[in-house]
Amino acid sequence: MTLIYAGLSLGAVYALVAIGYNIVFVASRSFNFAQAQLMTIGAFVAYTGHVTFGLPAIAVVLLAMIAVMLIASIEERIAVRPVADHQTQLITTLGFGTMLTGIAQLVWGSQPLDVPFVGAKGAITLLGGRLYTFELGLIVLAIVLVVVIHLYNRRMMSGLALVAMSQDDEAALLRGINVRKLAFAAFAVTGLLAGLMGFFIGPKTFAVATLGSALALKGFVALAIGGFGSFYGGLAGGFAVGLVEAHAARYLGSEFSNLSVFLILILVLMIRPTGLFGQLQERTV
Repeated sequence: MTLIYAGLSLGAVYALVAIGYNIVFVASRSFNFAQAQLMTIGAFVAYTGHVTFGLPAIAVVLLAMIAVMLIASIEERIAVRPVADHQTQLITTLGFGTMLTGIAQLVWGSQPLDVPFVGAKGAITLLGGRLYTFELGLIVLAIVLVVVIHLYNRRMMSGLALVAMSQDDEAALLRGINVRKLAFAAFAVTGLLAGLMGFFIGPKTFAVATLGSALALKGFVALAIGGFGSFYGGLAGGFAVGLVEAHAARYLGSEFSNLSVFLILILVLMIRPTGLFGQLQERTV
């Protein structure tokens, strides 16, 4: 069980990246490849708030969420809105993420920084296995976020509007939905959540400038396995990637962990190209 918990907590980190990808994808059918770097900035801000300023936990969370939300809003303005097609947006958001990595190295250096966890720091025993409280917090956070976002998209008017945009943005515009405003709001919300996620992933991954590059790739793999546009799929894909990576490293060696993950990705896409929870959409042209 201890190995399973380790895989689930690592997979929760990947699932959180996939959640951020999906929010923007549902709103605009494009990908924000700077999402993992935004989470990394959130971890650095959490470290600064905790260690440098000695702020209480609530203030640190709010600081991280607001700071990253502002950065995500700037990204939408300069890297997404001026670009017409989604393919070019992949490049501009990737470039923005690379810029964030460079800024993080300049401000905080290249050495890993230990982000304190506000809860109990010791390991606990659960169903015969041991895990740290921050690992349990990551798993719970990923599950709760997916449930909340799913309910929001199904029961709130703005959530239904986002789903309508994902189906046909032109038809949504004709129905009076402010497509540009909702797309901007989606980026702002992903920044807000990235700050919150950075606060929780910091104790697990440490705050290091190169973290975003590693998380971006594994988060995209989790999204591809689960299915684009499916929040539950992103959660399942993240857990699957984490479990495969943990078990491969334990029984085959750390050099086989990444290979095993991408082998699973290829097998899933060969059997179900849309992912485990993705749906093939047909459109009359």
